[in-house]
Amino acid sequence: MSQKTVLITGVSRGIGRACALAFAKAGYAIAGCCHTQKELLDSLSAELTAMGTPHLLLQGELQNSAFPSELVAKTVERFGRLDVLVNNAGVSMIRMLTDTNDALWEHVISSNLSSAFYCIRAAIPHLLKNRDREDIPSTAPCGVILNISSVWGCSGASCEAAYSASKAGLNALTEATAKELAPSRIAVNALACGVIDTDMNRCFSEEERIALAEEIPTGRFASPEEVADALVLLAQMPAYLTGQVIRFDGGFL
Repeated sequence: MSQKTVLITGVSRGIGRACALAFAKAGYAIAGCCHTQKELLDSLSAELTAMGTPHLLLQGELQNSAFPSELVAKTVERFGRLDVLVNNAGVSMIRMLTDTNDALWEHVISSNLSSAFYCIRAAIPHLLKNRDREDIPSTAPCGVILNISSVWGCSGASCEAAYSASKAGLNALTEATAKELAPSRIAVNALACGVIDTDMNRCFSEEERIALAEEIPTGRFASPEEVADALVLLAQMPAYLTGQVIRFDGGFL
């Protein structure tokens, strides 16, 4: 129970998988989930086992509030504590607003925003319990919530109205929750990512990738490992750093 525990959603690939490995290297026990990628989940489990990292990986649908509650409960049951929640699970969608039907809109909003809300709500009571731990300095957070957002939540993208709205909502949820939980020393921040080299951006052709990279001042996409390293650092920041939506975009916006 002395080992800190991080819970990461959407852990089977991309940023989520990189986060699991980065937090494992930092000494955390790992809890995580994915919806459908069981083979990828199994391969991550094997990698964490080889590292000697205690872990719990589950499959489930975060858009239904029952699973986030179960996920948090099983994490605490397995490891005895919860210290960091990383809301990473989400979907993207490139489609004109007029071509976005009700079902698509609801899918994006529930995947990117409602799922984070459900996980945060389930995690708060367990994060609050860390206030009684003597091994946590008074200036350190007794709990950390990190939301993976997007620069399009800060400045909407054409043909990504639903996605932009979901991430803007996540940014507002971050800021509001941070104010609510700051007296309890729970830090809540969001990392608004730019173009990350994950499966989510594999829809672009090679020519489109080159053109997009040229628009970024750093001249390249970021790797999932860079995002993960930033999140590990944010998890270790003083509790005074809270309520921030930090752009991680290579100067894109």
